Amino acid sequence: MGLRIAGRAGGGGCRVSLFDDLRAALPDFRGRLTAGDSLAAMSWFRVGGPAEVLMVPADEADLAGALARIPAEVPVTPLGLGSNIILRDGGVPGVVLKLGRGFNAVAVETGGVVQAGAAVPDVKVARAAADAAVDGLAFFRGIPGSIGGALRMNAGAHGGETADVLVEARGVDRDGTPVSFTRAEMGFSYRHCSVPPSVVFTGATFRGRPGDPAAILAEMDRITAAREASQPIREKTGGSTFKNPPGAKAWQLIDAAGCRGLTVGDAQMSEMHCNFLINRGRATAGDIEALGEEVRRRVRDASGVTLEWEIKRVGSPAPA
Repeated sequence: MGLRIAGRAGGGGCRVSLFDDLRAALPDFRGRLTAGDSLAAMSWFRVGGPAEVLMVPADEADLAGALARIPAEVPVTPLGLGSNIILRDGGVPGVVLKLGRGFNAVAVETGGVVQAGAAVPDVKVARAAADAAVDGLAFFRGIPGSIGGALRMNAGAHGGETADVLVEARGVDRDGTPVSFTRAEMGFSYRHCSVPPSVVFTGATFRGRPGDPAAILAEMDRITAAREASQPIREKTGGSTFKNPPGAKAWQLIDAAGCRGLTVGDAQMSEMHCNFLINRGRATAGDIEALGEEVRRRVRDASGVTLEWEIKRVGSPAPA
């Protein structure tokens, strides 16, 4: 039987404490369940309001059991490493789902097969493959996120992308049912997959090819040096802000529209790479998002191209 969320008397139909309801409905939950935690520390921008409820399941069975008990009207927002997301100042309603140690294993098998949990950082997968002389996954060194996010966005860098090496993705549907998808079933395109957002990815199988460990590590070093030379990786940033339009580069359009270094409050389009938003120290999520929208407006006015956000934006704006 599913959890029932009631209205608070005299509260205009607001939910009673979702945390209390979940705690009562999930007596066997083995993970961590908290209410009102600030999410700012979980975002690379270091901005964001609180989670209504933060859920950290112990493992896949724990996750499936919890999802089966959370009613469909309660939003569930998976949060990876926080590298490609703006968490809005008003907080994230419903359940923010953070996969932890139970989803953080990576193993290399025979035949160049790499098994990785959704919480594994992309760079850790690249290193594990290199140590086992498996080529083809070095591009993950240049992606500042986790495998769950890489699956959802078909993340790529330096000539490679997730679709190139994926064999199978695994997850749990919103009703708690385990599901899996072949590469073809993922419906990959540029920075996108067509798997319903209701699916929470839990792990993946990749396949590389035999390679020379020294050569693979040299390629990873090259990727690291290229990132450090061209991207503001030591700033509070969220990675590439906008997708490259067909036949064009987002940064070139942004630069041509005069937006390099543009600011709103303490948010700035990076001087080093103008497709990177940065928090210079005291920016709010509202400042960062407003700057992104201003850049989109100026680029549209200058070139006729409407840039599409690559960074995900979730939650509620701060009250006016």
